[in-house]
Amino acid sequence: MSRRRGRRELDVLSLSILDCICCGFGAVILLFVLSKVSEPVRIEVVQDDLSEVVAELQEQIYEIVGETDVLNRELRGKREQVSEITTRIARLQGDLSALQGEFAASSGDAAVQTTIEGHLAAAYQELTDEMRRLLATQPRRRDATVGGIPIDSEYIVFIIDTSGSMQRDAWPLVIRKMQETLELYPRVKGIQVMNDLGNYMFPQYRGAWIPDSPARRRAILSVLSTWRPLSNSSPVEGIEAAIRTFYDGRKKISLYIFGDDFSGGRAQPVVDTIDTLNAADETGTRRVRIHAVGFPVIVDRQASGQRFSTLMRALCERNGGTFVGLNGLQP
Repeated sequence: MSRRRGRRELDVLSLSILDCICCGFGAVILLFVLSKVSEPVRIEVVQDDLSEVVAELQEQIYEIVGETDVLNRELRGKREQVSEITTRIARLQGDLSALQGEFAASSGDAAVQTTIEGHLAAAYQELTDEMRRLLATQPRRRDATVGGIPIDSEYIVFIIDTSGSMQRDAWPLVIRKMQETLELYPRVKGIQVMNDLGNYMFPQYRGAWIPDSPARRRAILSVLSTWRPLSNSSPVEGIEAAIRTFYDGRKKISLYIFGDDFSGGRAQPVVDTIDTLNAADETGTRRVRIHAVGFPVIVDRQASGQRFSTLMRALCERNGGTFVGLNGLQP
């Protein structure tokens, strides 16, 4: 009986150990199976994330390619502009060389003229008193159309009405009278040309004198043929601007006004203003002479033309100048 009982106890123990071992192996296998089942889910998530990144990168590539095309087009446009500017610079350099050559020639003429004037001055100083008296009695050369105008000034300013009526009806005559007036002064120290509003023909000489030379005179007449600045058909602004800018107690200056119209009101306030700007000295002499040439474009048709003549006569009389009224428009 005792042997049977001991063998039974041993069998029960053996079975318990085997059960534990089997359960352990089963748990390991279960864990392994569960871990393998969850891996495909994580792989799918990673694949989705990578697809979005690739799509974003492709969009960025498309944007970069588009921007590159735009920049290439702009670069081609800039290159074309550089080519045009280079061509223009070359053309301007050619024009500059031509002008420099002309200026050098005119400078040579000016040097010769200065030398001649020096010899003449020396010769004049050697004249006897009797010869000086005879020379003083010689008549001064005058132009038949612009006659009676004193030509003792060293600086001259032209104030030209550039209104439509002058441009349309009197411009060839304006050019002719400008040339004739310049011929009255073989040599001066400075010239300036403005329109009735005070706009300069040569803006680079704003507020300064244009040096006199044959080349400069030719340039003035050439530009005058196509000069079209804004005008208000009144010379008052130009006269005031010229006197305010160029008045100098040490210089003899003459203003030449070419016009046909005075669109302002009364003449007396203008005369009073010019009297203040161009004040007379103790001898009654004014440093700026005012001359005027009236072109008969609207004198016979409008009161403003008659006001122009009245104003110019008063200004010329009070400022040591001469008013010339033309009786025709034929050059």
